Amino acid sequence: MKKTMMNAALAAMLAALTVSQGVMAQEDDGVIKIGVVAPMTGGLAVLGEGSQHSVDMAAEEINELGGYQIEILNSGNLADDASDPTQAINAYNSLLAEDPDVIVGTYNSSCSIPMAELSQEGSMVMLSPGSTNVEVTEVGDYIFRTCFIDPYQGEMAAQFAQSEGYTSAAVIYANDDDYSNGLYEAFEEAAADCGIEILYVGECTTKDTDFTAQVSQAVASGAEMLFYPCFLDTVPLLVQQARDAGFAGAIVGGDAWDGCETAGLETAFENTFYTNHFSYEDTSDAVQNYVTKFTENYGSDSLTACAALYYDSIYMVAAAAEAGGGTDTESIKTGMTNLEFSGVTGTFTLNDTGDPIKPVVVNTFVDGACTWYTTLEPAE
Repeated sequence: MKKTMMNAALAAMLAALTVSQGVMAQEDDGVIKIGVVAPMTGGLAVLGEGSQHSVDMAAEEINELGGYQIEILNSGNLADDASDPTQAINAYNSLLAEDPDVIVGTYNSSCSIPMAELSQEGSMVMLSPGSTNVEVTEVGDYIFRTCFIDPYQGEMAAQFAQSEGYTSAAVIYANDDDYSNGLYEAFEEAAADCGIEILYVGECTTKDTDFTAQVSQAVASGAEMLFYPCFLDTVPLLVQQARDAGFAGAIVGGDAWDGCETAGLETAFENTFYTNHFSYEDTSDAVQNYVTKFTENYGSDSLTACAALYYDSIYMVAAAAEAGGGTDTESIKTGMTNLEFSGVTGTFTLNDTGDPIKPVVVNTFVDGACTWYTTLEPAE
């Protein structure tokens, strides 16, 4: 496939980062040292793989401009949190030893919250690409994120259910995970406002593989839809077991479904949906150029919304350094505050708590392939 030339919109985003190079040279060495944390091993390793590729892409593109230069610490490798809070702290501390200007990470909210606490305590800017739990940025004013938050995502999931005509729901969530708890609570609150009655709530853990008891009760409740706000590694098991138990209604999840395996379960995944940060089918030049370049270089297996969020996060750091007038941590914090940004996962302004408000994509599956279904716009 012939490489697509960079479109005008993305070129403008890149060119904006080269402004004031003379001033930059006088103030500092022009190098932004970034420590990046992601789940490189374990059940979410596919997300880490795609994130590594996207960070490599973004850093290379920015560095080719000749202005601010990106240095990814840990010899260019993303530090592994293994989706474990203790390992996340270890990864964070290992990067801190290399004197970063900013930390980008991580994906799991349960890992990002303790990292955010360390960052705030140490006056280190942290930008989480994919942690949607509201508590992440509530830690303090050095903490920002690229993704939307769970109260907003839960509201949008309930609005989607309402738009599809569902009036009752069952919920199964992981009680040992901050992300799952936060999204369940947000959906529960929004469902009441949308006229959706929750008929059954079941609990599981992130390590469970047998959901037969929960799905049987979901079937018995008579609910029209099942909300499962858990991570992609358990989604195929839940979907298959729910269908085997006789649940024929819609199964809906959150952004952590992105990248889940559907091979051999194509029929089971019919009438399933999940909210997400972007769609590979978005026809905008920025998205299609990103998707084309990624797939040409790395294939499509690790192309996920998580990867796109890490890509945008590196660009956000560069844009914050430009807006703040330097590559040091305090300048990046100044520039990141209320940053206006346009990237592959949307156009937005960070609000006073460091969170973006942006459209929510709803994806579905057709013959096992992830397919765009609709886009929900934020309220004016």
